[in-house]
Amino acid sequence: MTDMLDYLQRSWWIFLLRGLAAIAFGVMAFGWPALTLSVLVVIFGVYVLVDGVFGLVDAVRYRDRLGRVWPLVLDAVLGIAIGLLTLFWPGITVLVLLMFIAAWAVVGGLLRVILAFQIRHEITGEWVLIASGLLSILFGGLLIALPKAGLITIAWIIGIYAVALGLLFVFLAVHLRKLGRMIETRV
Repeated sequence: MTDMLDYLQRSWWIFLLRGLAAIAFGVMAFGWPALTLSVLVVIFGVYVLVDGVFGLVDAVRYRDRLGRVWPLVLDAVLGIAIGLLTLFWPGITVLVLLMFIAAWAVVGGLLRVILAFQIRHEITGEWVLIASGLLSILFGGLLIALPKAGLITIAWIIGIYAVALGLLFVFLAVHLRKLGRMIETRV
């Protein structure tokens, strides 16, 4: 078994937590689309920060065993940085916030696609990472293309993205857990 596959199988619960957090955030965006900007900023900042911390902790935990940990670390550090910027700079304009979110989504999506192609021979189901990466790139592109859309429209776009990404991460977690159990029974 390769180190990357072992890492992903042992980290299935991290993908599950990230997926559930994204779904919860998406549901909140749907449930309260008319939230004030400051509340939306705080919710987004906390979500991205927590997601980045979970990703970084897991990547650091396996850094000695993985040769290609840099996409995971870079994605996590980017999330932490955007989360902190959003939380400590809440008075930013909507346009700057949307560009932060768009940059995070596009770069994070590209990193997930790169990772999926790097591990495609080591794991089945890499399409979930590719799909989540492409979804993030599409989401970031929509924010760039629609910078002056209303707050409710942006909240719905964010909600759709968060729920879809969360579902993909939950699916990946379940897939990795099943794969780990199949390998355990063979041993």
